[in-house]
Amino acid sequence: MDDGSKPTTRQLVETLWTRLYEGDYDGVGELFTDDGHYRDVPAPDEGATGPAAIAARLRLGLEPIDEHVHHLSRMIVEGDVAVTEHAEEWHWHTGESVTLPFVSVMEARDGHLIRWWDYWDLQTLLGSAPPWWIDHIMSGAIDIGLRDEDQDD
Repeated sequence: MDDGSKPTTRQLVETLWTRLYEGDYDGVGELFTDDGHYRDVPAPDEGATGPAAIAARLRLGLEPIDEHVHHLSRMIVEGDVAVTEHAEEWHWHTGESVTLPFVSVMEARDGHLIRWWDYWDLQTLLGSAPPWWIDHIMSGAIDIGLRDEDQDD
């Protein structure tokens, strides 16, 4: 990718996973177009659009996690679309942990990602996450514009 050529969809996704699990959220955002969209499908909002908003969303949810481990099962790439089946282990400093299964669907265009939608089970996460983290997500979502202050919970 350093020779000026455009990365393949597989290279983009592999780079995203590397940066994500290193905690390089700005680096993940840089992989997206200005209109690139990231969404946690079960979440009650429409996600984040653009590199800075994507990085902020990732930072909000993942930065407070002490250990974030990726278990890749398989990745299928066809043209500009990649589908990944994987699981993430989340460990909080207060002792709670969860293994959250995911299917991620990503789409690329001209060497950048334009879409990343994560499919996972909200109840698996909420049943394991500490209350302080859920409060952090809810208040932070308002701060970065992912939720309306007047919206009912």
